[in-house]
Amino acid sequence: MNSILKVCVGQQAVRNFLKPTLETFTITSRGKKLLNPPPRKRLSPWLIKQNRVQHRDDLTPENKEFIQQVIKDKYAPSNNDIERFSPLKLDTIEPITEWQPHYRRVGVIAKKIGIVPLWLKNGKKIITTMLQVSDNHVIKYIPPEEYKPMISKRKTVWPRTMGCLIVGAESCDPQLFTKEYCGLFNDSGVMPKRLLARFSISPEAALQPGTPLSASHFQIGDFIDIRGKTIDRGFQGVMKRWGFHGMPASHGVTKTHRRPGNIGSGSHKARVLPGTKMPGHMGNRYRIIRGQRIIRMNTKYNIIWIHGDAVAGATNSFVQIYDTVLPFKTSKALNVTPRFPTYFPNLQKEALPEELFADDLHNFADPTIIYTDE
Repeated sequence: MNSILKVCVGQQAVRNFLKPTLETFTITSRGKKLLNPPPRKRLSPWLIKQNRVQHRDDLTPENKEFIQQVIKDKYAPSNNDIERFSPLKLDTIEPITEWQPHYRRVGVIAKKIGIVPLWLKNGKKIITTMLQVSDNHVIKYIPPEEYKPMISKRKTVWPRTMGCLIVGAESCDPQLFTKEYCGLFNDSGVMPKRLLARFSISPEAALQPGTPLSASHFQIGDFIDIRGKTIDRGFQGVMKRWGFHGMPASHGVTKTHRRPGNIGSGSHKARVLPGTKMPGHMGNRYRIIRGQRIIRMNTKYNIIWIHGDAVAGATNSFVQIYDTVLPFKTSKALNVTPRFPTYFPNLQKEALPEELFADDLHNFADPTIIYTDE
């Protein structure tokens, strides 16, 4: 009996050895390490996917000319013309010309051209930034009942009092965008824009979709806020990112010339405090510079000169300009009436001059030396 059991156990062992088994094991993987992760982008409900997949369409020159002719027939011959008629499909919005101090106007999208020097009448040299308001149009108006600036589950008790205006800049060929994105511009009657921005405004400052915006939206002496994205510098150390002086070059210093040094955690805290200045990603973030004064303006080319050179972004980058929120530099504090809700050239008796200068700025058309009798 014992021999029979031994034979059965041996056959069972051989069978388990010959039977194929599937063994699984896991390998830990940390994934791709991103030293410079892109900023988290939350698509707004009013913003639709813009670009489409570019296919190589074998079109003849005659077909291309026909497509361009259809685009010209559908849209206006010139988008830069301020008095251009827009085939609107919405109810008209009657502008209110009477301005109140608590009203908030819409802003514009401008391109940063560069930094140039100017001179005051007392001979002092100042640095200015040139911004060009190119091809801006109102795309859509969202009333306060439908405007939801933040997507959250929290329910607000107080009703919203601010509306929203979507402004577009830089008209482009409709063939470069998706069909859904081009549908955003059907009601405004303008060509699809490459850039879109939204501004919180008062309901009294609402503008009709298709209304052009120019540099004359502001006046000489106004203080504005400028929002732009800084230049992407990548991963940088503490000396370039935060302006640390670093360690000495000699006298016993070894391999710590550009290091931050002690971060000051201590034995009691035993951790790195949040907000400690350390190496990391620098730039590629939106920054707002407030209270910048307009000292010069060209109404023909829609160029604005800003006093200062701290506007975020590189040359040819786009920024958002709107009335400042600083309490001592608003139109109410300066006792100045702005062009509300915007500048309408067809309602003005006299056209604006091509060049506008501040009172303390030297005009290049004036003589530089003035002789007076003693």
